[in-house]
Amino acid sequence: MGRARLAELHGVATSYEPAPGRTVQVPEDTVVAVLAALGVDASTPRSVTEALARHTGRERDRLLPPCVVVRPGGTPRPDVPEGTELRVRTEDGAPHTWGPVDGPAAERLPPLPPGAHTLTARAPDGRRARATLIVAPDRMPVPAVRSHGFLVQLYSLLSARSWGMGDLGDLADLAAWSGRALGTGFVQLNPLHAAVPGTPTDPSPYRPSSRRFPDPVHLRVEDVPEYARLRGAARERADRLLESAAGLRRAVLSEGALIDRDAVWALKREALELVRTVPLGPGRRAAYCDFLAERGQALEDHALWCALAETHGPDWRGWPGGLSDPRSAGTARARGEHLDRTDFHCWLAWLTDAQLATAQRAAREAGMGIGLVHDLAVGVHPSGADAWAQQDVFAAGMSIGAPPDAFNSRGQDWGLPPWRPDALAATGYAPYRELLRGLLRHAGALRIDHVMGLFRLWWVPEGRQPTEGAYVRYDAEAMLAVLALEAHRADAVVIGEDLGTVEPGVRETLARRGVLGTSVLWFERDYDGSGTARPLAPEEWRADCLATATTHDLPSTAARLTGDHVELRHRLGLLTRPLAEERAADAVEVAEWLALLGRLGLLPEGPGDEEAAIRAVHRFLLRTPARMVGVWLPDAVGDRRPQNLPGTWDQYPNWRLPIADARGRPVSLEELVASPRLHALMAELARAVREEPAAAGARDTADVTVRTATPRTTGARASDKLSP
Repeated sequence: MGRARLAELHGVATSYEPAPGRTVQVPEDTVVAVLAALGVDASTPRSVTEALARHTGRERDRLLPPCVVVRPGGTPRPDVPEGTELRVRTEDGAPHTWGPVDGPAAERLPPLPPGAHTLTARAPDGRRARATLIVAPDRMPVPAVRSHGFLVQLYSLLSARSWGMGDLGDLADLAAWSGRALGTGFVQLNPLHAAVPGTPTDPSPYRPSSRRFPDPVHLRVEDVPEYARLRGAARERADRLLESAAGLRRAVLSEGALIDRDAVWALKREALELVRTVPLGPGRRAAYCDFLAERGQALEDHALWCALAETHGPDWRGWPGGLSDPRSAGTARARGEHLDRTDFHCWLAWLTDAQLATAQRAAREAGMGIGLVHDLAVGVHPSGADAWAQQDVFAAGMSIGAPPDAFNSRGQDWGLPPWRPDALAATGYAPYRELLRGLLRHAGALRIDHVMGLFRLWWVPEGRQPTEGAYVRYDAEAMLAVLALEAHRADAVVIGEDLGTVEPGVRETLARRGVLGTSVLWFERDYDGSGTARPLAPEEWRADCLATATTHDLPSTAARLTGDHVELRHRLGLLTRPLAEERAADAVEVAEWLALLGRLGLLPEGPGDEEAAIRAVHRFLLRTPARMVGVWLPDAVGDRRPQNLPGTWDQYPNWRLPIADARGRPVSLEELVASPRLHALMAELARAVREEPAAAGARDTADVTVRTATPRTTGARASDKLSP
């Protein structure tokens, strides 16, 4: 019982429920390992007793918790001794002092503005303490009006100017065109986080080196102002690189080649090295210096990791001479020795930030109410820049994943180190605040992958099977407060990806705080407990969500309707039951949805027309009260291939496919813009949105009633989010 009590005090669960009514105990060895990753020795009965005594002593002697959360206008009322004097210094340096917390002076404290302030306490016995005070709004911003938009994997969107993969110039063009011509309100992207370089580089956007900085592979090189000033041999070399880039683009669009991120970056890196020889003008130099000052130590650490990775390889855990410690004397010397390369990577971050700003500006100028929707991956690669620079807040020897469930009896290990909840709290959630602020710099909304991770994560000790993990609890109130604070600073909507196994009460809490959910048509069913599940009628859907027909981890709508996705999984050996059985079950599911579409009058063209059925699916989404309706861009041209097929690695070209039409022929941005099929689909959405001025976005934001028809465990596997 002592170890279980110790685990409870540190937020470590000693059991879990893979299904309602079924409890599984966590192995004792796992509990010991997880507590060790939190700095707690629970290996023996004596160590458990000592750890409990230390915890009791710390709690008794502690004057303030490391972080205090209040709502705007509220007064901090921590549990402190009678007569304790409290002071607050706000972010802007304004001091607020009031007397004993039990006295009338506490009531006279002026309302505190939203922000991350500093709270100090002085007790009558002379003890002093300091804590971060988070003052955050109750709810996230919500969309002002109902809107529809595209969901796109940027690398897959090639234009006539792309260097072999989609870039930020293509993004700006897509946003400007779709906003003006189609009346769209947003473009949702894959994570643009910096990748870990390799041979080859892992193409998954969900296993990044850093979530704090975007990857410069997305740059449109010719749009860097200094590019136009290249002269002589540098200009000639740049022109040859452009020709090589055209070859990469042609290979992908016309010759059946896959997107080769490494080949693209090799060309862009050389071109950018040339561009960097052109001096910045006074105004540009001042802007760059401002960026360096604003991003500070985080940028310097990221750029230094990039420079050191060029010399010693991308896994810092094997670096020599103390370089594995970002604060060591050896690393301090390396900072001086790598000044030029560090500056190069800082400069790349600045250029990428500027082009992201341009894309968001293009979206808003095109009339988009939201604009860019960025995506936050659930974690980072253990060998990458963030894991190196922020070792004090990551749990060494642990990986996040998912426990066994009805869809995967072996569980999941995603290979990403988790944040330590105790370390986050000790910093006042500074790493989390910084991360969100960076992502929201040029965004109208943020999608959070596996949003349930704000409440708890499944930790798997290194060397153990995913079945031998344990849930670790995070302070959801603090995590949501920080999220609300930073979302309000940026006036940005927040979308939580809440597919898969969701703990009871989590969706309700997220809805109360204004976090939109994610509702995918095929998973929205009414589970009545009888073993059957009918498709959920449109009026029964929750309003506070982004409604879509599919995601990057799921079959395209055309593949779903035709059953092509079953055949693909069969060819790759991924089916868990006989092909005939899988086909039959899939056909029944599709038939149920088509029957509902027909009964609702949404399929006037009748059965047998794939393109019409895709339009009917989106007509259905528009019948729901969803605040946001997303169109998977490949669906607009009939693409039948998934961008990612969970459970595969070399068997399928995950994250390397360009958008293609129904015949599998790659389609450029210019062809997308001219596609009659796309225009026919998008006309349906634009017309419906225009005809519903009182749609979900205009309803009273105080109404946070949550429809609970979405089950705890949907058809989306946990692995769908983070398959390599």
